[in-house]
Amino acid sequence: MMPTKPQILSQYKSIVQEKIEILQKMISDLAIDAQNDAKGSAGDKHETALAMMHLEQEKLTQKLKEVLEQKAILDKIDDSQNHNVVALGSLVKANETYFFVSAALPKIKIDNKDIFALSPQSPLGTKLMGNKIDFQFDINTTKYRIQSVE
Repeated sequence: MMPTKPQILSQYKSIVQEKIEILQKMISDLAIDAQNDAKGSAGDKHETALAMMHLEQEKLTQKLKEVLEQKAILDKIDDSQNHNVVALGSLVKANETYFFVSAALPKIKIDNKDIFALSPQSPLGTKLMGNKIDFQFDINTTKYRIQSVE
């Protein structure tokens, strides 16, 4: 059985939503810790701890921004649309491997098939974009041939 675009998109949307919620909670917890810390102590040690918390909060905020961008990309995809040419939202089968052209996200497994989400700007994504079934290309030392595009 071949994985479907709605299954894939749905799974990636839940992965991204979960990441957003985790990061928002971590940022919120850090803000609460910083407030509690600010009430308690003074001195150099306190200033250093506060600065470290602030740096961590900035890193988490940047990570949250990246994940929100991934969510925005996924939200643009119409999983009912079939493509003849590889575009954003295409499910491409090449060399028995499934690629979902969307955003760079972790590999998932559906019906015992590995699905790799890749950005159209990635080296592989760039080679795939705009091409059709039977198009052949090389990446590093691997030769690929597009077997199907949905």
